[in-house]
Amino acid sequence: MKKRQTQARVPRCKKCGAPAVIYMRQHRLALCETHFQEWFVNYTQRTIEKYHMFGPEDRVLVAVSGGKDSLALWDVLTQLGYRADGLYIGLGIDEGTQYSQRSLEAVRGFMAERPGLRLYVVDMKEAYGETIPELARRVRRGRGKPCSVCGLSKRHIMNELALREGFDVLVTGHNLDDEAAVLFQNTLRWQTGYLARQSPVLEATHPGLVRKAKPFCRFYEREVAAYAIVRGIEYQYDECPFSVGATTIYYKELLNQLERHSPGSKFQFYTQFLKAKKKGLITFHEPEGEVVLRPCRICGQPTTAGEICAFCRMWVRPDMDLEEAKRSVPSLTFRVETSESEEG
Repeated sequence: MKKRQTQARVPRCKKCGAPAVIYMRQHRLALCETHFQEWFVNYTQRTIEKYHMFGPEDRVLVAVSGGKDSLALWDVLTQLGYRADGLYIGLGIDEGTQYSQRSLEAVRGFMAERPGLRLYVVDMKEAYGETIPELARRVRRGRGKPCSVCGLSKRHIMNELALREGFDVLVTGHNLDDEAAVLFQNTLRWQTGYLARQSPVLEATHPGLVRKAKPFCRFYEREVAAYAIVRGIEYQYDECPFSVGATTIYYKELLNQLERHSPGSKFQFYTQFLKAKKKGLITFHEPEGEVVLRPCRICGQPTTAGEICAFCRMWVRPDMDLEEAKRSVPSLTFRVETSESEEG
């Protein structure tokens, strides 16, 4: 007796009935290629409005790395009509893979297909005399990895450039997987200061700080990847070679296991946390009271680290006086590229 063969049921688009390219279990929603792109763009706009991130008149600076999240974000914001420019920071990470060079090439390839885009490029070697790995080795910070120096440098540069060039908001491509992993890590360690500040929007609480927002905070990583694929966005597929063994990746793997057993867990974990904070059901305070921000005596950016910020201290020796210290810290320089031409 022959066994009856069964074929896997192909999900159909909820809108039109065509074969679906994605099924989002947390929404119980299957969509075809056309309707998924439409939904993705509209959902981004709803997130922007829900958390009051920015308006149509605001100048938006998109931190782009060449990866799927940041390029997809720039693509969506452009479709929505926002005045969005990009910022790429050349970290000088090679490690035999030409990671930084290939990342910049991905950004330029993205721009080549979208006339009229404008990109700010900061090259660490050109601007500060050292790549991120070189700087990390010199200051001996980060337990043999440059990740700490990298994060510190990127935050400093993004904030300084956004303020100098008159942008109203700086946006990053952090997705739900990123945000849930950080929330999980901070909750396990009860890092109340970080929990208090974790939000889709970080307001500019000081004149020297720019407003920050994460329009993709409610998208699963797989949804962003699917959007990049159906839009034909060629991005840098490889992760940073220094990210191997990162704690955040381990937490993402744990949350992925939970998600497989209970679909929608990451979405509920993160969004219910935000709702509970908004309603005042949970409150967090800085462990040592209110944080006091003071302008760095070298660069003027706000800092909690005393008279000189952590970024400037990487160039300042203890025996330097203030004037010598100011001369020792390189100034930010950048170039501007457009889809049609380059400016010096």
